[in-house]
Amino acid sequence: MKVLFTGLGSIGQRHLRNLRKILGSSVEIFAYRVLREVPMLDDQLQVVKTGSIKDRFSVVEIDDLDEALAKKPDLVFITNPASFHIEIAIKAAKAGCHLFIEKPLGISHDGVKELIEIVERKRLVVFVAYQLRFHPGLQKVATWLNEKCIGNLVSASLILGEYLPGFHPYEDYRLGCSALKKLGGGVILSQIHEFDYALWLFGKPKRIFALGGKLSDLDIDTEDTASVLMECQCDGRTLPVSLTLDFLRSPPHRTCTIIGDEGNIVWDYHEKSAILQSRLTSKTEKFNFGDLER
Repeated sequence: MKVLFTGLGSIGQRHLRNLRKILGSSVEIFAYRVLREVPMLDDQLQVVKTGSIKDRFSVVEIDDLDEALAKKPDLVFITNPASFHIEIAIKAAKAGCHLFIEKPLGISHDGVKELIEIVERKRLVVFVAYQLRFHPGLQKVATWLNEKCIGNLVSASLILGEYLPGFHPYEDYRLGCSALKKLGGGVILSQIHEFDYALWLFGKPKRIFALGGKLSDLDIDTEDTASVLMECQCDGRTLPVSLTLDFLRSPPHRTCTIIGDEGNIVWDYHEKSAILQSRLTSKTEKFNFGDLER
């Protein structure tokens, strides 16, 4: 099996480490790298000062995409900045490669229809990295919702706040993808996981309202804050779902609170728990999911 990575920044390296851990030496790995500015990192995003990515993970580095695709990889991990995702995905799909695309899929709708047409025609497997759908805590929440454990849903509130300068300790935050509009930065795209699992749990909204922008003194050219209200439908009833996103909160905060007419559910990423509280029985059920590898 041959695998090509398009970019080996922090997330690309994480997928690379996981791939070697799972498949070992059975997979031949290539990497399309142009700038090669990000050093080798460990799981805690600390710089590994000895060795190189190329040597430690047996990666063949190539600085031309066409040359890399000529190696005929079976699978391409698209892990470079979001503004390049669709362009590279289309090229890889035309070459007949299955695709693993880091979130977000892109920074606009441009090229998406073409990508879908190629993928369907060539019968390719494509996955966008919205992994929170597989998080055991949120899967437990989904089970409780499917079992109507809190009755009819009344509202949901999703909050994600984290301090942008702390994202990547090895680099100047002003130069990172999340800080630069041209690379697909800003809280809306950088923290898009919240939108994805909201759609998974509550369905596609009928209407969306949003307010935000660059409201802090962070030295970035994208929005650092967004408050979003989505009008969803659940069992024929209106369900307001709010999302609050920011690049400022420290320590980080990530929760989902769902209110029903018979109880409520709280998922807390950092507390590693999901809690169901029944108003009818006054009972509380707590699900602990512990530390998870990314």
